[in-house]
Amino acid sequence: MNKLSNRIEAIQESATLAMAAKAREFKTRGIDVIGLSLGEPDFKTPLHICEAAKKAIDEGKYFAYPPVAGYPDLREALANKYQKENNVPYKAENFVVSNGAKQSIANTMLALLNPGDEVIVFSPYWVSYDALVRLTEATPVIVKGGIENDFKVTPGQLEAAITPKTKAIIFSSPCNPTGSVFSRKELHDIAAVVLKYPGLLVIADEIYEHINFTGEQVSIASFPGMLDRTITVNGFAKGFAMTGWRVGYIAAPKWIADGCNKVQGQITSANCSIAQRAALAAITGDLGPTHKMVEEYRSRRELVYNLLKEIPGIKTNYPEGAFYFFPDVSSYFGKSDGNFTIKDGDDFCMYMLEKGHVALVPGGAFGDDNCIRLSYAASEKDLKEALKRMKTALAELH
Repeated sequence: MNKLSNRIEAIQESATLAMAAKAREFKTRGIDVIGLSLGEPDFKTPLHICEAAKKAIDEGKYFAYPPVAGYPDLREALANKYQKENNVPYKAENFVVSNGAKQSIANTMLALLNPGDEVIVFSPYWVSYDALVRLTEATPVIVKGGIENDFKVTPGQLEAAITPKTKAIIFSSPCNPTGSVFSRKELHDIAAVVLKYPGLLVIADEIYEHINFTGEQVSIASFPGMLDRTITVNGFAKGFAMTGWRVGYIAAPKWIADGCNKVQGQITSANCSIAQRAALAAITGDLGPTHKMVEEYRSRRELVYNLLKEIPGIKTNYPEGAFYFFPDVSSYFGKSDGNFTIKDGDDFCMYMLEKGHVALVPGGAFGDDNCIRLSYAASEKDLKEALKRMKTALAELH
């Protein structure tokens, strides 16, 4: 009998990638689908970053295997960035550069978790958190932040979920999928809970740190006592429009970084040499293109927020970062256009794909069945048309 391993059977296919595949299938049939499912910047990688990669190829020095943890000068630059911008005294030895933040998280989970361990996952969460915990045969413990609190888990909720089996907590800020950003006080209070429990670790995903509209990005590792308790995850995909370059990293206590280095050395070895040279140019170069992208995202946020408010029955928070909305669409559950009845978020997204030709992602994949995720990493023209199609399609439900 053909049967995959139990650990693979325990995880789901990535919902974001699955919806993107369905949208592509519709497009091959000649249907004009507007894709708002992937968290992928619609900007090109800034020119100075591309030029650095071209220069590295022309120099002919970067064709051998790099060190597994990344080139020393890149790790030094990352340490300098965190010291200056995030007020965290990391050293180069604390960094491991990987093939995207997703691998960085997987390395961390594999290095730290054993079967029977528990990881508290702040919900709504990025789709892969739950799956990667399960891949290690540890147990995800989902703690849900409601829309009434901007989808943010409170310190009280966190403490109530901690057991003797709890090894770590994981969250993102700015958050994918909600766009919520933990304030300095909120992170301080979460850190205070963590510090009560010796050995409890925090995996803090900061991949959207540059796309933050609050004016302040706070790293939980910067609080007293948290440097040795925190694995910071980051990368270049979102803030530098470098999704396809596949460069992410962790910064962590050296014993954890060494463990991740060991994992990575057995699975992929180092990240692409040329991509690392591009990443070095990104982290040390002009942030002007990044700031310009962020202002464009801010403008799109306003546009989408106002258009969503015009659709009856949709309830949303006001995201303070990233490039997503995570509206509650449960008022449409049980409604029908005469042919198709919407029972849940999955049905809502399928109805919108088939009737409105807009690709969204069901919220269940992120921990909240009442919601759907909409990415506004798309042109204003496409966003206006997509929201128009949504409003029209939903008006046919009764």
